[in-house]
Amino acid sequence: MHFLDFKLCKETIKSISEMGFEEPTPIQISTIPLIMKNRDILGQAQTGTGKTAAFGIPIVEMYQNKGKRPYAIVLEPTRELAVQVAQEIYKIGKHKKLSVLPVYGGTSISRQIKTLQRGVNVVVGTPGRIIDLIERKVLSLTDIKIAVLDEADEMLDMGFIDDIQTILVKTPANRQTLLFSATIPQPIMNIAKRYMNNPEKILVNKSDLVIPKIRQIFFEVREENKIDALSRLLDVEDPELAIVFCHTKREVDDVSMKLNNLGYNAGAIHGDFTQAKRDEVMHKFRTGMLDILVATDVAARGLDIQNVSHVINYGIPQNPDSYVHRIGRTGRAGKAGIAITLITQREYRHLRQIEKNARTVISKRKLPTKEDVLKAKERNVFNDISGIISGGKHKGLLQSVRELSGLYKIEEIAAAALYAAYGDIQISEEHGAKKREKFNGNNVTYMKI
Repeated sequence: MHFLDFKLCKETIKSISEMGFEEPTPIQISTIPLIMKNRDILGQAQTGTGKTAAFGIPIVEMYQNKGKRPYAIVLEPTRELAVQVAQEIYKIGKHKKLSVLPVYGGTSISRQIKTLQRGVNVVVGTPGRIIDLIERKVLSLTDIKIAVLDEADEMLDMGFIDDIQTILVKTPANRQTLLFSATIPQPIMNIAKRYMNNPEKILVNKSDLVIPKIRQIFFEVREENKIDALSRLLDVEDPELAIVFCHTKREVDDVSMKLNNLGYNAGAIHGDFTQAKRDEVMHKFRTGMLDILVATDVAARGLDIQNVSHVINYGIPQNPDSYVHRIGRTGRAGKAGIAITLITQREYRHLRQIEKNARTVISKRKLPTKEDVLKAKERNVFNDISGIISGGKHKGLLQSVRELSGLYKIEEIAAAALYAAYGDIQISEEHGAKKREKFNGNNVTYMKI
């Protein structure tokens, strides 16, 4: 099937093409035609299945370029998710000149008020800030034609159910309502029965919730050896970006501190962080200034970060839904990802229960040995050197090499240069850490291991 089969306008097709969408996902195939027919939807779908476009495309198609009040509202559990969803809807509606405003707490409300007063087509926001704007009489929902409750189970977990109901009663009774949730507990069903009009139930098969391109493995370790195991895995896997999930805020602080002490480029987020601190850490992680993000489940809600190659469960998830949520942070946009879980011997039964309920297979592997770690580091050195040569970054130092060649053998010069750049790998290996100190000078990046 192709997006053209949905009979979308040329502007939307152009935007979708520019965004790199090639063919619709199962949730999009199931929901878009129904939404376009004005049906209410109760969709059970995981993050990463393409559900944002599943409701974003019909929202854009509905746009008629009239009125200053919003005709669509999307509720999200977190600031991060509100911004990401708003950006995606804006991209889909770019060629139709659609205006989209994300609203959320933790930032100046005056700018959001000014934008609303100028006129907005779609509002995407967290329930608390939306209610605040309604009470200030700067956000009117009287023209709402479509309301979306996204990540409804997460909003339930965060205590937003009363806020959701407060917002829905402010919208017209004949609006179209779309509810998407990874799980559908009874409180979510109650909202569907009360506020939705004979919704069509769409279920992404449980077997599809765990993305097939995610390789899932686990390692059995002793609790006291977890940090050593984690460092070995990071050295051997050499992730582009990795998220390490912990159970508690204290554990997040402890793991992050130990990783940094071992020389890793790690940052942490949890519920005690201010919004400014969270924004700072997330900016560094998104831009590659941090390689590893250590987080609790709550702090990581709503994160949609491209290029996360590895998700590591430092603490085994409490339930199958949490496991699926966590590992869905990797393998995004059709890319392969790796999900690694560290378990103790007494957690075997719990792991098997997760496998059974999530309908997946998590394969056991042996931890890398110290020799494996050393080989991985040597491989990284080889790749670094090859990259420098192929990129021509070394040419500014060729004259220095020529001068040294009159005094020493060429292999001694090369070995000394490697030692200066990487240190003594054999000595540092016992720490199991990949220490990187970058110095920009003479067009060369020196990386010390």
